[in-house]
Amino acid sequence: MRRGSLPADAVLLGSGGAGTAVLHQLALALERGSCAGGARRAPLRVVVVDPLDRLVERPADRTWCSWVERGSAAEAALAPAVHRAWGSVHVVAPDGADLPLDLGRLRYAMVRGEDYYAHVASLVERARERGALEVEHLATTADGVREDGAGAVVTTGSGEVRASLVLDSRPAPPVRAATSSLVQHFLGERVRVAVAGVDPGRAVLMDFSVPQPPTGLAFGYCLPTDASTALVEHTAFVPELLDGATQAAELAAYRERVLGTSGGVVEHSETGAIPMTDAVFSRRACPPPGLVRSRVLRLGTAGGAVRPSTGYAFSAMQRGARALADQLVGGVAGDRVDLPRPYPRRHAWMDALVLRGLLAGPGGGGLDGPDFFVRLFRRNPADRVLRFLDGLTPPREELALMSTAPLGPMLRATAADAGARASRLAGGRER
Repeated sequence: MRRGSLPADAVLLGSGGAGTAVLHQLALALERGSCAGGARRAPLRVVVVDPLDRLVERPADRTWCSWVERGSAAEAALAPAVHRAWGSVHVVAPDGADLPLDLGRLRYAMVRGEDYYAHVASLVERARERGALEVEHLATTADGVREDGAGAVVTTGSGEVRASLVLDSRPAPPVRAATSSLVQHFLGERVRVAVAGVDPGRAVLMDFSVPQPPTGLAFGYCLPTDASTALVEHTAFVPELLDGATQAAELAAYRERVLGTSGGVVEHSETGAIPMTDAVFSRRACPPPGLVRSRVLRLGTAGGAVRPSTGYAFSAMQRGARALADQLVGGVAGDRVDLPRPYPRRHAWMDALVLRGLLAGPGGGGLDGPDFFVRLFRRNPADRVLRFLDGLTPPREELALMSTAPLGPMLRATAADAGARASRLAGGRER
């Protein structure tokens, strides 16, 4: 505990995906600085406040899947933690038609939680041995944060920690309420079959031939890691959480179909609910009276890192963590550190249209969800679609994508969105 001692450079509230990404990118940034001859004179001091120390416990609590560019710095940073990667994937239409997709310069990578925590732990230890980084873990929760002119103070059940910057990944309300929201409800299992026969080269990104919900969409997901093991998942974009028994039955039926057996051993299971919303989240907390800028930055879902139209967040969390790390290692003062927008503003608008269209559904003049995604992949290069979903496409590519979307439903969604924005402006609620 740092009571009565020098303040920490940063306090991390929560050590899930967003918090671990910060430690990952800090260790890498310090290593880059050391190699460039710009090593810090004093170690960077970070305090992590979380009941669970994931760098020590390394739980198998989640699996992240995302795409990385071949030969990029992002690929090199993740490489030791990547369990399996594919240069091609498959999308299956509702009628069972198979659409093989060459990812071009991208690779679809699977990162398992236990592998990622172990990789980050090794980098943090290496930085500690060089005298570049000190990470202290407090196995407790944060009760509150207060700020003054000298910094921020985090109150915990174990005492107080003063810091120059607080990085908070705990849930936080939006600064503007949603007009359209879905939830991505997923249930997945890592399955080992009794008889080898799984094709490890056939990674299914979205299989829309599963039964569809009344509103939204559902798809299966099968990522084989070897001839006997695969991650199989059922995912739904729906207004409310699915009944647990219903989703378990859907997953069991899909697993039996794609693995060709009802046997096998479930080595690991995971479930979760990811918000898909056009609500606006602030990346910086409101400053207290008398201060111009808060020293509390929001990470992960609380900072808007979740892509509203897909629920993806891993790449955006990594980009944000790298930007934070470069600033902290570069000596930027805590109240001047900034977290970049996870996605361009125009993407937030396009996501809002997709959400509105999915909620209306084809019966209400909106989008047929499975047809919408299959259509995008059929009529565009796969790497363009994936880079768009990651927020990395230029406007000219986005225009090409928009031209392949169903015109009528998107125009109706645009008109409805414009009406909602006009209402907010008239009511003085636009931010």
